[in-house]
Amino acid sequence: MQNVVLIIHLLLALSLMGVVLLQRSEGGGLGIGGGAMGPQAGRPPLTGLAKLTWGFAIAFICTSLALTVIGASSSSDSSVLEQIGAQGSADTPATPSVPLPDVQLPDVQLPPAGDSPVLPPRND
Repeated sequence: MQNVVLIIHLLLALSLMGVVLLQRSEGGGLGIGGGAMGPQAGRPPLTGLAKLTWGFAIAFICTSLALTVIGASSSSDSSVLEQIGAQGSADTPATPSVPLPDVQLPDVQLPPAGDSPVLPPRND
């Protein structure tokens, strides 16, 4: 069932992209150029391609919701990492052990917690 809905979803996505690319650019999407933008300018009626775009968009959203519901109902209680860890063999470590280089850190003297830090004098 999930595969059928997924194939329909992919076909809708491709169809939606094609229909959007076929439409004529009206130039007024962001309020830039294109036709009369005065107070009497109304919105033109929807064309056939615009109605088809709306139909594909609604169907795309419906298949998205259906895939979400199907995926949530068939999901397990364990995470993906737990499932991968359960499939791996017991003698191979999950994380590779890399030897750390032998680095000597310098000794740092910290002031006691109650003392305020001493700041160098400012040269103004």
